[in-house]
Amino acid sequence: MESESARMSSAAEARFRINSPNSQPRAVKVIALDTPSERVVKDLARSPWQRATFLTASAFSGAPRQGERFSMGGWLNDLAGRTKNLVDEVESADLVVMVASAGENAAAAAIIGEACNVKRVMTTALILAPPPEGSVGVSDEALSKMLSALRPHVMMLVISSADEYIKDMLTALRA
Repeated sequence: MESESARMSSAAEARFRINSPNSQPRAVKVIALDTPSERVVKDLARSPWQRATFLTASAFSGAPRQGERFSMGGWLNDLAGRTKNLVDEVESADLVVMVASAGENAAAAAIIGEACNVKRVMTTALILAPPPEGSVGVSDEALSKMLSALRPHVMMLVISSADEYIKDMLTALRA
């Protein structure tokens, strides 16, 4: 009697095989939330990617105060500095990855996270928290504040001690 494995390897069964990859690369939007993470995102953008788009939200000044007008435009940009529409970017994404530096302002995460939630787009945040070099480093308090700021707006939250880790994560996420 022929084994199941041997039967599936036969020429008769080969006609049922799918000869293309079983998944498409994801359309990934990588958004730097602050100025230090913008440098990392710009460095990442120089590498070859399949369907990744790199954006910056470091110009976001925060939620409006009571009675102030709020504009959705003007604070999300591509790396060439062109203004992008957040809703359009989210609609064309399978995954949005926000990159933030511990100790910085991540106010844009709330708006981006809400847009992703409405459009049912997965979200991930990568926090840059380099190990202390000498006496200067990221404090536990700064890291805790960043975790608290991002946690409500993302499905997955990762702390990275090195920029290379972010590149590895994007590769693993099929960007």
